[in-house]
Parts: sequence; structure tokens; C-alpha cells
Amino acid sequence: MTISPNENLGAKFNLEHFLNAREASIAIVRQVASRVVEGMSEDEAHLLLKEAFEKNGSQKLWHPTKVRFAENTLKTFREISIPDIKIKKGDLFFFDIGPVINDHEGDYGETFVCQSNQSNDLIDASQTVFQETAKAWREQGLNGKELYSFANNKAKELGFELNLDMDGHRLGDFPHALHFKGGLPDHSATPAPGLWILEIHLRDPKTNRGAFFEDLLR
Repeated sequence: MTISPNENLGAKFNLEHFLNAREASIAIVRQVASRVVEGMSEDEAHLLLKEAFEKNGSQKLWHPTKVRFAENTLKTFREISIPDIKIKKGDLFFFDIGPVINDHEGDYGETFVCQSNQSNDLIDASQTVFQETAKAWREQGLNGKELYSFANNKAKELGFELNLDMDGHRLGDFPHALHFKGGLPDHSATPAPGLWILEIHLRDPKTNRGAFFEDLLR
């Protein structure tokens, strides 16, 4: 089988370290999310995440940490947050982190309801679109562009908008950009398992909120 140059790995790639970085990223996001309380600012959450990175052995990041509270959850990765927003109980927020641990990249993002375990339709939809798109990848062998076409249709079925300005990308030993700098839609072949991040960012104009979920396609 021919391996796409987009999916090359470095000589130091270690699968165990790579999967450990993924698990650590998930744990960091969920642990810090549990500490977000009403009245907290995005800057304060950034500090909590920084502490968590250090405790987990991450001395650098491969992409800037994103914290989005309330209406800032609508914004794309590169947009600047509206300043001075304080989270309220019951409102939405999400984290998107990219720590480097043992020279391997982690990347995880998830949306939460502040100080509540109550389900939320928008959050549920972001994870449903991710899971259904990942299932289509496994069963149909969709390429990057086809994956986001599928995800876009699924989001519409659920009554939400998919932000197509935020898409997936490669991941691996640091830095993966030596092998491929483009996005998942730029990859014309079926993505190989365990090398690509699928990002799903949904928007709900009715509530003026967004929900984000990303993880490894595997």
C-alpha cells in the first residue's frame, strides 16, 4: 500500500507516547472544565490550563490554547474573543488545546455547560456530527473534503450550522507540519487511522452560541 506523503511520520514517532498525549489532552480539558465557575473570565481559565499543562509534562504547545465563553463560542480559531466576558452558570464554554508531551502532539476540544451536568442540544449535536462523520469515514472511506460535506449535511439535519472555516488537520510527533501543513479537506485520499484530527464547530443563530468538538479519527 502506498503511503501519502501527507501522512509521513518523524523518526522519533512513538505510538505509545502519541496515544498518551491524546489521553492527557482529554483529561486536561475535562479536569479544568470542572473547575470553571460562574464569574470566571477566559483569562482565568487560560491560567488553569497552563497549570494543568505543566503538571502533565507539557513545556510547549503546538498551537495556541483557545478558551471560548458564552457568545465567544461562535468565533473561529483565529478570531479574537470579545474581552471581559464572564461565564454564567448554565452558559456554554469550550476549550481547544494542543500540548506537546514527550515530543508528541495532543489535540482535543470539547464544549461544556458551566456548573451543570444538564444535557444541551447544541453540545449533543456537535458530538453526534463527529461520531456520525467518523463512522462514515470508517465505513465508506471518505476523503477529507467528503468528510466535511457529510458533516455539513448532518449538521443541517440536526438544525445547526457547521462552521467550515474550522477543519481538521494532521497530528503526530512534533512538529507534524514538517510533513503536511494543510487542512483535512486538502487531503484527497482516505485519511489513515490515528493520524488526523476531525474538528466539528456548530453554530446556533437562535441562541447565539456555538459548540466545538474535536478528537482523533481512529
